[in-house]
Amino acid sequence: MKFPPQLLLILATLLWGGNFVIGRAVTGEIPPITLAFLRWIVAFAVFFPIAYKRTKKEWSVLKQNWVAVITLALTGVAAFNTLVYIGLYYTTSINASLMNSSTPIIIYILSFLFLKERLTKYQLIGTIISLAGVSFIISGGSLQSLLAFSFNKGDLIVLVAVCCWSIYSLLIKKCASRLPGYSTFLVTIAIGALMLLPFAVYELLTTSQTIVWSTTTIGAIFYVGVFASIVAFLSWNTGVVALGANKAGIYLNFIPLFASIFAVIFLNEKLLLTQLIGGVAIIVGVFISSIKK
Repeated sequence: MKFPPQLLLILATLLWGGNFVIGRAVTGEIPPITLAFLRWIVAFAVFFPIAYKRTKKEWSVLKQNWVAVITLALTGVAAFNTLVYIGLYYTTSINASLMNSSTPIIIYILSFLFLKERLTKYQLIGTIISLAGVSFIISGGSLQSLLAFSFNKGDLIVLVAVCCWSIYSLLIKKCASRLPGYSTFLVTIAIGALMLLPFAVYELLTTSQTIVWSTTTIGAIFYVGVFASIVAFLSWNTGVVALGANKAGIYLNFIPLFASIFAVIFLNEKLLLTQLIGGVAIIVGVFISSIKK
C-alpha cells in the first residue's frame, strides 16, 4: 500500500512532536544523555537489518567521505537530541518545539556567515521576524529580561541544539549527491552512539539520578528509538523525494503544533500568550523567508 507523501510528512512531524513531549515526560526517570544513548542503540538495532546490505556495498564511498560522516554523527546524532533532552530539564516541551521551528532561519544565517551565500530581501525580513519570535519566547516576553540577558537556561541549550541540527542539515544538503542516505544514516547512528557512550557512563556514575525502570521508561526509549528515529526518518525521506525539499520543509511547522497539543493533553502544560506570539512570529518569518523572487 502506497501512502500519499503529504500524509508521510505529517506522520514524521507528528512523531517528532511527540519526541519533545516524551523527553520532557521522563526527565525524572532517566538521565538525558543516557536517554539519548539508549535511543540510538535501539535505533541501530532496528535499522541494521534494513540498511546492512546497502552499507556493505557502499562502504568505500563512506570511507572516502569519513570527515563528513563523522561530522554528521557528531552534530545530528550525538549532539542534537542529547542537548534537546538536557534542555527539557529546564524548559517546557512547547518552548523547545517552538525553538526548533527556527531551524530554517539558523540555516540561512549559517549559510550567509560560512558559505558566503547572499540573503534575499525576503530571507532577511523573515530572519528578523523569526529571531524576534525566538527572543520573545526565551525572554518570556519581558523586555527587562531581554536587556539584562536573563534567559531560561533550557531554551538556550535547545537553541544550541538547533544550531547543531542546522549544521547537520547544511552538510546533508552539501553531501547529498555523494553520500548514500540509508548507509550514511546507519553509520552515523553507530558513530554517534559510540561518541555518547563515555558521557552516558560518566553521567550514570556521577549523577544522583538513577534510571527508574518502568513501563513508562521502556515505552519512552522504544518510542524515541523506533518511531521518532526510524519510522519518522523513513517517512520524511520518502515524502521529500516525492514532493521536493522546499515543499516538504514547510511541513516542519507542524512539529510545534503537535508538540503543543500533546504537551497540553499529557503533561498539563499551558500554552502561554508569549509562546503563541513568539511561535507565530517564527513560523511567519519562515514562510516569508521561503518566498522566491
